[in-house]
Amino acid sequence: MKNRKKTFKIFIILLFLWLCGHLIYITVDGLTDKNSHADIAVILGNTVNEDGTLSERLKKRMECGLNLYRHGRVKKILVSGGLGKEGFYEGDKMKEYLIKNKVPDSIIIVDNFGNNTLATVNNTLKLKDSLKFQSLIVVSQYFHLTRTKMLFRKEHFKNVSSVSPRYFELRDIYSLLREFVAYYIG
Repeated sequence: MKNRKKTFKIFIILLFLWLCGHLIYITVDGLTDKNSHADIAVILGNTVNEDGTLSERLKKRMECGLNLYRHGRVKKILVSGGLGKEGFYEGDKMKEYLIKNKVPDSIIIVDNFGNNTLATVNNTLKLKDSLKFQSLIVVSQYFHLTRTKMLFRKEHFKNVSSVSPRYFELRDIYSLLREFVAYYIG
């Protein structure tokens, strides 16, 4: 009985250390901008408010993607999201934001079927040949980037980097824990 308790304690400690190490890695990786250049930025969608405006979180992602374009780090921008419960296609609203900020319509690609991260990855890669891109920068919240890059690499697309806005919320704690689990589930 004593050995079982000791083994269980060691297991719990190792599990906790693994969790902490992974969360630190996700955070550092997500907040690191290597100032890379790419053919295309892929901005992952998020909530559009009931009045059709972008949530603060989504607006910060869009500002981040806009800065990539303005600084010549990407040539095209793919916006990806689904139909939110508010009744708006995230991709369409994201495109509107970019156009209002003087990004030419011709360089914006809309994916309104990116209902989740894996769908965005698959939809993006289906466009690889027609858009002729060899590299990409993923834009999302910092906690989301490690898994998103892993999903691209799993599909044999290696030239992927990431950038995140400097926008933090209390819900990031939950999101970090969710991403830990999601990373290992796929």
